[in-house]
Amino acid sequence: MCGIVGYIGPRDATPIIYNGLKRLEYRGYDSAGIAVLQNENIEVRREAGKLSMLGGLLETSPISGNIGIGHTRWATHGAPSARNAHPHLGQTGRVVVVQNGIVENYLEIKDELTSEGVDFKSDTDTETIVHLVEHYLASGLDLVEAARKTFKYIRGANVVVLMSADEPDKIIAARIGNAGGVVVGYGDGEMFAASDVPAILEHTRKVTFLESHQMAVLTREGVRFETIDGSRIRPEIQTVAWDPIAAEKGEYRHFMQKEIQEQVRALTDTLAGRVDFEAGRIRLPDLNLTPELAKRITKIYITACGTAAYAGMVGKFLIEKIARIPVEVEIGSEFRYRDPIIDANTVVLAISQSGETADTLAAMEEGRRKGAIVWSIVNAIGSQAMRIADGTIAMQTGPEIGVASTKAFTAPLIDQYMLAILLADMRGTIDEKTRRELVSDLRLVPDLAGRTLAREADVEKVAHAFKDIRSCLYLGRGINMPIAYEGALKLKEISYIHAEGYPAGEMKHGPIALIDREMPVLCIAPKDPWHEKMISQIQQAKARDGIVIAVATDGDELVASMADHVLWVPKMPWLLSPVITVLPLQQLAYHIATLRGLDVDQPRNLAKSVTVE
Repeated sequence: MCGIVGYIGPRDATPIIYNGLKRLEYRGYDSAGIAVLQNENIEVRREAGKLSMLGGLLETSPISGNIGIGHTRWATHGAPSARNAHPHLGQTGRVVVVQNGIVENYLEIKDELTSEGVDFKSDTDTETIVHLVEHYLASGLDLVEAARKTFKYIRGANVVVLMSADEPDKIIAARIGNAGGVVVGYGDGEMFAASDVPAILEHTRKVTFLESHQMAVLTREGVRFETIDGSRIRPEIQTVAWDPIAAEKGEYRHFMQKEIQEQVRALTDTLAGRVDFEAGRIRLPDLNLTPELAKRITKIYITACGTAAYAGMVGKFLIEKIARIPVEVEIGSEFRYRDPIIDANTVVLAISQSGETADTLAAMEEGRRKGAIVWSIVNAIGSQAMRIADGTIAMQTGPEIGVASTKAFTAPLIDQYMLAILLADMRGTIDEKTRRELVSDLRLVPDLAGRTLAREADVEKVAHAFKDIRSCLYLGRGINMPIAYEGALKLKEISYIHAEGYPAGEMKHGPIALIDREMPVLCIAPKDPWHEKMISQIQQAKARDGIVIAVATDGDELVASMADHVLWVPKMPWLLSPVITVLPLQQLAYHIATLRGLDVDQPRNLAKSVTVE
């Protein structure tokens, strides 16, 4: 999933779509394609690799027409190839689709369609969408209603854009769940659709952003907005500044807010090309990991700083639990000064958003000097931490502009989960059934994140209640203990409020002395193996007149009866819970800071990349 551009109007669609996709290249991708209605037939051009490869194909095999859609893709289902690139045609060749997201129930849909005689031409989940649309068209529905039934049937957070040669006067775009953006642009006798504003900014400044569970029907004359259920919507038209920085913010007030919301896309992208849901396997080719090496590893040091270190704490839990390898988490600035015990069977795994963090790089060098295997999880492609490592995992989140890291925290949680499964598989520490279950759970993550982020208004109400606090205690246990640290860090980074993260079981060993009605206690209490223990911590805080904010699983009446405020999250696999429980904490910190009138994207005294010791 990545860039989408659609056009309908009097001009040639091909250069408009191609140039729009070029403006979305910063999002990363591994293949690209364009579909255009030419002489009453849909012509498709697709190619693996960079957009220039598609450009070369368009030169040797040109297409032109007045309506079309295009896409740049990160592979999630099926390897990067022209065969799996978007757009995807149906069997009739009369309907074509592009998609961002993951169709969670694609396997059952594929089985149903295959039994009806549908012949799949790709390995993607996207192809199920176009075949479903054709299935409903064959029953007598028009394109809009066939699309609507399809959108209701597929599960997961998805953006879908489609068109049909038999109804050449329209493009349909939909945002199903909180799956990244869809922006509709207004021109003079022409309309545009895209996954982000920069793709269409040279053509129009007037735009409307689709909300979750909304769809748009674009024609040359204008656009009709509806809910997926069919209710008409009155659109809000916004005017975007020509300033490219402002344009990249799109509908959002700050980059941090945008990057929090982008986590649905970022989490999908970090799965791209790495998860084979049908086989139940993980592929991390750039890590250069072999079964022989996996079996040789006796210890892993995860080294990082700040937010990345807290991600590493979650990784320690995942790798030890799934792969059964001992893991230590070391702050980069301390690692090289304490003479760590390292040999050729030790891995030093560095996590860094920028890949240029001085202390983390020094820790990698210390590992290399002592003969360790050196790996890195990095967001910035080509950075030093990527270049000097023996193997890497790219976060694939796209640029992160806000100083307080958000999507570059949740992506490495998924990266380490995948690493743990791969190590366990190669070492033989899990059976096939368990491996398949762990891999299958990954398909739920983008939708779980989208459903959580969609509750921003509820988080904002809590922020209003606590915007004037002077201190806050964050408590968590087990796999969510590092989320207490990370939640506290976010609050202090951007709101300048003192906050402290603590293991909940340690509350009676000091922090309980601080609890009163002036200092709220934020308890991370989803339904995980530590749920009962967290209930006890909430009760102890309430016994001291503490004001409790709880992060809790939907339907948890016990927590609701005790806490003063609840930030609800959906039911989720507990090993993946940190990816979800941190989201409302990011939003809470953001809204408290904005209510205090602070510079969220560039908080005082902080830099995005700490390149000096």
